[in-house]
Amino acid sequence: MKILSIILAGFLLAIQAQLWFGKGGMPRVVQLRSELAEQQLANDKARARNAQLDAELRDLREGLEMVEEKARFELGMIKPDEIFVQLRR
Repeated sequence: MKILSIILAGFLLAIQAQLWFGKGGMPRVVQLRSELAEQQLANDKARARNAQLDAELRDLREGLEMVEEKARFELGMIKPDEIFVQLRR
């Protein structure tokens, strides 16, 4: 009976070792959680950028004010007989 208990305990230890340290064990879980956190951060940044681009797209579709603002800021365009002063922060 004692030998059977020792054998069963050995099997139990071997199974537990596989669960904790084998393929798909705790080290892999920790690695996957880290990768998941990094991907979620990248997704959040992409969502914010997409929201910004969506807002710009709506502005461009709704009127020419955004086009004029972009032309002035990015290309330095001014209207005839106009003095344009640009302040940068």
